[in-house]
Amino acid sequence: MKENAIISLADSNYFDLLNELIDSIKRFEQSKEIAICIMDAGLQEDQIEILEKKVDQIKKAEWDIEVSDTKIKGKEWLKSQVSRAFLPNYFPGHKKYLWIDADAWVNSWNAIELYLKGCKNKKLAIATSADRSYGRVLRAEWVLGSFARIKSQNYKHAKSSGFSEKIAREVALKPHLNIGVFSLEKDAPHWEVWQKNLKKALSSGKIWGSEQIAMNVAIYSDKLDVEILPAYCNWTLIEALRFDKKNNTFVETYLPNHEIGIVHLAGKNNDHIRNNKNFISKVKTLEGDIVEKSLRFRN
Repeated sequence: MKENAIISLADSNYFDLLNELIDSIKRFEQSKEIAICIMDAGLQEDQIEILEKKVDQIKKAEWDIEVSDTKIKGKEWLKSQVSRAFLPNYFPGHKKYLWIDADAWVNSWNAIELYLKGCKNKKLAIATSADRSYGRVLRAEWVLGSFARIKSQNYKHAKSSGFSEKIAREVALKPHLNIGVFSLEKDAPHWEVWQKNLKKALSSGKIWGSEQIAMNVAIYSDKLDVEILPAYCNWTLIEALRFDKKNNTFVETYLPNHEIGIVHLAGKNNDHIRNNKNFISKVKTLEGDIVEKSLRFRN
């Protein structure tokens, strides 16, 4: 058995994106040393047949924590919000588990190496939604002249998920951890604490985003160890990408223009890219001109 595993999940609607993610991984020679495991949240039989030729294992995703039928009816894809907290149960025997959302793809193997290195010694390796290229990380509503009411994504999600005022304040001003890409060792304490927090979040709030706030609470309130990686390891601000024509690769916005490791097409702003594999984007180059590029992975 291969020591480490990369895991993702998709339903039939995300099959093309998942397939592209897998191809983006397998083009690297180093991928031969790592297992690729897929969780099926509603894939079609013909899609599974295609994947079986490319990956090591496919397992049916389950509702690992009981959730009200009114929240999940017809929404099998939401299993990704729950099942990723139980990866060692689905694919036992690996030392390290690296989760990558199906709407992401690997641009540079360097990011994979950082995630596998970052989770050593029972740490969570993860990137945040805060970066110099991303602009503001908090919102403010200005009241009474120079006074402002701060609006925090972490605070809002913590409160709506049933966590106490104390916990909501502990996470409120911290960088938001993006659980779309993360790695953990099999025996890291995070799994158990994450599951505990996730169970609470699911009982009180919405399924969507529950796994993310549960992990943010595990790090910032439960004080578990974390290795926060650079934004290029999980790059979500697609409009800020730059293209390096000399090296034929996507890079960060600002100097030293580090090569992007993982391109993550998350969020409503990227619906047009996720929904249309032929969509062509205009990307600014390091030389200052514009090139037309697909931001989906292409062999």
